[in-house]
Amino acid sequence: MRAKEKSGRSRPEDLGPPNGFAMLPWLLMGMGSFSNLLQGKTGNPWLAGLGLLVFNSLYINVVFRAFNKQAREARVTKQSLLALTAVTFALAIGYGGSWLMFFPLLGLATGSVLRGRQLVPAGFALSISAAVVGGLREGWDAAGIAYGTFLSVMVTAAILALAETVKELRTTREELARTAVEKERLRFSRDLHDLLGHTLSVIVVKAEATRRLAPRDLDAALGQVADIESVGRQALTEIREAVTGYREGSLATELDRARDLLDAAGIEAVVRQSGPPLAPQTAALLGWVVRESATNVVRHSKATRCEIEVTGTAERTRLLITDDGRGVGSTAPGSGLKGLAERLAAAGGSLESGPAPRGGFRVTAELPVTEFSTGPVVEERTP
Repeated sequence: MRAKEKSGRSRPEDLGPPNGFAMLPWLLMGMGSFSNLLQGKTGNPWLAGLGLLVFNSLYINVVFRAFNKQAREARVTKQSLLALTAVTFALAIGYGGSWLMFFPLLGLATGSVLRGRQLVPAGFALSISAAVVGGLREGWDAAGIAYGTFLSVMVTAAILALAETVKELRTTREELARTAVEKERLRFSRDLHDLLGHTLSVIVVKAEATRRLAPRDLDAALGQVADIESVGRQALTEIREAVTGYREGSLATELDRARDLLDAAGIEAVVRQSGPPLAPQTAALLGWVVRESATNVVRHSKATRCEIEVTGTAERTRLLITDDGRGVGSTAPGSGLKGLAERLAAAGGSLESGPAPRGGFRVTAELPVTEFSTGPVVEERTP
């Protein structure tokens, strides 16, 4: 508002959509017949005055309803337009002269109501009728009435259709903007959940290790404290990257972190990786799964062993994480795994989690391979 006041100019969107008031000034085209009526140059003045009143009333009703799609397509609007057509023909045939100007006004009303395939036939039929009536009443002097009628139908319809298209595009743009904001808010909430959940779990585990080690091995306890400091600094960096939206996960990094976290919690970690190198997006998504799953194992499973296996072919990559604990607490995945399942589904993959057949808990993630390089990667790590 302030910017508009400073510039002194209004933007097009500030003016609002067109409405029925834009069609009212054209009623001045009927001033000639009104003038003749006041000057007593019209026969049957009471009948002519009634016709003029009915025409204006019907015209105003039709054009105001034309700017609302539901009202425009209603049967009563079409009936009002037919009544307006009948009054126009009656006045033009009965009086001629300046009363023929009601044909272009009828064209404006017709162009504001009709759309699609009905428009062109109706425009031609109305123009030909105006030419016939004008020719019978005034001869060649009324030739311009037919042209004006056709022009008013087509131009009005084109302008209003364009205005409706602009309105729809503006609505679509606003909806896309709202969707983008919602997606960014969802991305940030998921990233924050995954980052803080994992980081806090690491800090808690290492703090517990520090407490156990401090009485008997001060150097080892100080090493755990240094790890806590390092994890905290890394978490700050990752949160800044998550806020700006530039954070890209690394599967190799997350595998190393998961192994360190599991080791610190006293859980035997076995990591296996084979298959072709992964595309960055695939590696990032699987890295999130590793991070969330390792955090759940430490926080909920009470497991003694956790296996993380990444296998890949030229078509698909599969991540399998199993532990021998009691599971995540229920068969229903938590909010972290639900969010990851949605992310993988959006990328054409899948994520399933639940009790393993031989006990414990299992998380399985699969993604299609979009890019890969030649040369397999085979790696196995155990503590």
